[in-house]
Amino acid sequence: MTRINFLLNATLTLAFLGGTALAGDVVVHAGTLYDGTGATPQHAVSVLIHDDTIVAVRNGYVTPAGAAIVDLTHATVLPGFIDCHIHIGAKLPSRVNATEDWLTHSDIDRAFDGAVFAQQMLQQGFTSARDVGGGNDSVAVKHAIDAGKITGPRLWVSLEPLGPTAGHGDARSGLDATLSHPGWDNGRVDSATEARLRVREHRRRGANLIKLMPSGGIASTGDDPRQQLMTDEEMRAAVETAHSLGMKVAAHTYPAGAIEAAVRAGVDSIEHGSFASAETLALMKSHGTFLVPTLTVFDVFYATARDRPDLLAPGTAPKELANDLLPKRNLPLAVKSGVRIAYGTDIGEGDHLLEFKLLIDNGLSPARALLSATHEAADLLGAQDQIGAVQSGHYADLVAVDGDPLADPAAFARVQFVMKGGVIYREHGAATVVAR
Repeated sequence: MTRINFLLNATLTLAFLGGTALAGDVVVHAGTLYDGTGATPQHAVSVLIHDDTIVAVRNGYVTPAGAAIVDLTHATVLPGFIDCHIHIGAKLPSRVNATEDWLTHSDIDRAFDGAVFAQQMLQQGFTSARDVGGGNDSVAVKHAIDAGKITGPRLWVSLEPLGPTAGHGDARSGLDATLSHPGWDNGRVDSATEARLRVREHRRRGANLIKLMPSGGIASTGDDPRQQLMTDEEMRAAVETAHSLGMKVAAHTYPAGAIEAAVRAGVDSIEHGSFASAETLALMKSHGTFLVPTLTVFDVFYATARDRPDLLAPGTAPKELANDLLPKRNLPLAVKSGVRIAYGTDIGEGDHLLEFKLLIDNGLSPARALLSATHEAADLLGAQDQIGAVQSGHYADLVAVDGDPLADPAAFARVQFVMKGGVIYREHGAATVVAR
């Protein structure tokens, strides 16, 4: 088969998915490789792939007979990126009125938005992600990606966050009290018994992790981000039930006391954690609890609160302005503590690569920033034997960038090539596929 015919057939096979499948044996020639296990680069190496899986990494540029060769000799190759905190169907706050959008769109609308944003994420280099707060829309998008109907990262989904009446996840807050929707109670937890029930219901509906709302939030009406709103008993019941079903638990929480309560309840990660103290971070480290700082969302919402407060939910702009600059100021304390940090943006639509710059600008080394989006993120997901590293037995998830991101962090944003599971989804001036 000629090179032209081979590429034409592969392109036609997956044209509707926007990817090029190089089925069989493929070798990626990497000029520089960071394999996701540390900060030491490898130069002039070959990544051997069969179908969707990496089978070996070898020194030098090998060319096995019959294999398609992907030439990335002038680029830096990295594991596919992982975003551990997304909301796949969430629009940027600067372009929609939050309340109007919530009340005039259905889960079907949000699923179509999610399909678009998932494709954009994949183009940015994110081959896996954790959706921590959606609904039936996020499960539908996950299933469509898994079935090959649309393109996007592999998704872990939590469905609706679990929290108390009038808490951060209560959809009725700020609305006419007589308004109602059947789905608005899917995450309500006002007792330990309800916590157990909701976790089991979420599992039945397709969730493979659980999200808790132990404290108030910032982008919600009427609650206080500095207060713990779930009881310790409710958190323990939710965590115990989730872990018994093989699901990990993420906890949205800001204040030190609520973080410590969530850590003692056994959660796997703290999302945001913006007001953590040194003692809080030490407790997290001792328990092996991850921090997902989500600096991106604070930048995005701060700008909207400053420039277009009318677009945000009622009463939330002052909370954004008062709190959104604190996470950047406090990140150095987390870095110094040695707590494990996993990459997360807390957005759907938008620039998921921005978190690299924000983490590095505020104290995380480029090497740790890369690990936060690869090895550490994969460990948090419980999928470290499948993703997050360029190693034998892992999915063939690869990103290539122009330059060395550990020497020049701006290179993280210069994604030129994306492969997920052996399928090429982005090839912008970086790769040349050579005949078999």
